[in-house]
Amino acid sequence: MATQPHLLVDDGELTDIALIPGDPGRVDRIADHCDEAETVASNREYKIVNATYEGRELTICSTGIGCPSAAIAIEELANVGVETFVRVGTTGALQSEIEIGDMIVATGAAKNEGTSKRYEAAEYPAVPDYDVLSALVDSAEANDEDVHVGPIVSDDAFYAETDEHVDDWEAAGLLAVEMEAAAVFSLARRKGLRAGAICTVDGNLVEGTQKGTNTEDDELPDKAKNNVGRAIDITLEAATQL
Repeated sequence: MATQPHLLVDDGELTDIALIPGDPGRVDRIADHCDEAETVASNREYKIVNATYEGRELTICSTGIGCPSAAIAIEELANVGVETFVRVGTTGALQSEIEIGDMIVATGAAKNEGTSKRYEAAEYPAVPDYDVLSALVDSAEANDEDVHVGPIVSDDAFYAETDEHVDDWEAAGLLAVEMEAAAVFSLARRKGLRAGAICTVDGNLVEGTQKGTNTEDDELPDKAKNNVGRAIDITLEAATQL
């Protein structure tokens, strides 16, 4: 099989499971939690590292922002033998009781994006694999973490999330909004592969504290930064069960 055109990897270079943050910088942060790590490739928004955590070999690959670049990552990772995908990212809460720094494990993702609709009808569900979902929840509980478990929405337009959108999502009982899970879940299901997602809350759109409204220079507030590390630990523990 030819080298994948965007990830620049070949068949046999990666492992059977990939942790997929959006931010390339978070690849290194996840790798820092591992026992061993080696960079395999880096191109555009995609940085790929092979690592070992408690004897479990795994791959870490960033997907960039949004469903189009995430779909490219899933397609090319699947082409070279990856069978399980675990998104570890950030998200904006849509329910008032969810605080910055809390964690959410998604049971499904509403398709408010265009990429998955190029593959299938919007009516087809974007849902995680049960084993991946269960491993994330079990790992959180084993670490005495409380997480919100429920449906989220994947949206294409970060700066076009109007009050009307937020009100509708809140009324529907959706827990949070992010930009990749719907495509990740849909593509994995169509390919007979496994996927799941855990995200740290970096703002609350209902409360008006979404990312970008703070006056600090850093992208994430301190509480969210701390919980990114905790979400990474949960994800790595889950990977040892998969």
